[in-house]
Amino acid sequence: MEANATANPRPKKMHNNYEDEEERKHFQRIVAAFKYYKPHSLSRVKKSESYLLTLPTHHQKLLSKYRDHLQEVKRCIENNDHIIKLIIKDVAHIFENVHPAAAQADSTLNPRPVMVDQEKVQATIKQLVRDWSVEGTEERTACYQPIIEEILNQFPLDQCTPSNVYILVPGAGLGRLAFEIARRGYTCQGNEFSLFMLFASNFVLNKCREVNLYQVHPWVHQYMNNLKPEHQTQAVSFPDVSPSDLPGTAQFSMTAGDFLEVYTEDNHWDCVATCFFIDCANNVVQFIETIYKILKPGGVWINLGPLLYHFSDLPNEESIEPSYDAIREVILGFGFRLEKEETQVKTRYAQNINSMLQCEYNSVYFVCRKLHQHIDNVNHNHRNCLDSNGAQEQEN
Repeated sequence: MEANATANPRPKKMHNNYEDEEERKHFQRIVAAFKYYKPHSLSRVKKSESYLLTLPTHHQKLLSKYRDHLQEVKRCIENNDHIIKLIIKDVAHIFENVHPAAAQADSTLNPRPVMVDQEKVQATIKQLVRDWSVEGTEERTACYQPIIEEILNQFPLDQCTPSNVYILVPGAGLGRLAFEIARRGYTCQGNEFSLFMLFASNFVLNKCREVNLYQVHPWVHQYMNNLKPEHQTQAVSFPDVSPSDLPGTAQFSMTAGDFLEVYTEDNHWDCVATCFFIDCANNVVQFIETIYKILKPGGVWINLGPLLYHFSDLPNEESIEPSYDAIREVILGFGFRLEKEETQVKTRYAQNINSMLQCEYNSVYFVCRKLHQHIDNVNHNHRNCLDSNGAQEQEN
């Protein structure tokens, strides 16, 4: 599967676990979650306001600035909802090879999406900051830069034709890492399964043409651990670069679907770059096996991230959670050669740097090379040379 030659990728819908009807309902569930963002978020503010009114009058007077702050929180939610409406506008046309009728509204769906979906909408807003704002620069530098530098080291721009180097970024999120790789001239394809991420990445990559054209309030739902009220209501502009600012020869595309189902072609990719991805699997071994199969002999897998294991302890989900040492054995067992390895790499994920509570990962970074088939071919060729030389010697 080759990446499409486009600077503004519209994701292509690939294989999926859902039958058509179930897929349509899933699509509409995510749209409904975005639409429910405003009433859900405002109900949380209303809860605080209602309780505030029950407090003694002198308490309320002392909290007058807090009451004003809650009004500001509501304004921020309104602003976020404006961006959400832009994100989901025309999402029925998001996939280049799916008929819009497949994504039409279904009035029988539950109009009140579940809490976990609302959390994902909020996470998507934070992801805009991580991937496409000046405020996310520090996070991106820690997470993406080691991967980009290794790609430049493995495939030097002055020693190869970068457009002939095929790089895959599974779990691409809002596409910034894949964009940065393509911006350096490589043929890069991002893959993402989450419709939350796909809706937002489509908006940024295909609709945002000016730098810092829009604003979101990513921390407005963080009611705890705020040193100052403005830390909750901070506005962040995006995108910090124009996603259309790619070389004319850029080969950049996005695909939608389950990584394990979309990528089945053996020996195709020169490089697979994964960032905060492998722990998104129920069975991480299956991810590693697939990465090994789709890499060309001699191809490189670059990885950075923790082991959060997203399906661990989720109701109705099965999961295994091997330690990194166990994963390391699996990687070597499949025939990879571990060429670089670093632990305790300090990384964050969509963190509010002003919060009193900070979460930091001691991530693992490694670079592996697929050698097994390459070694077999070398040994086979070596044997052929020996056989040929031996035959010649006998004839002489």
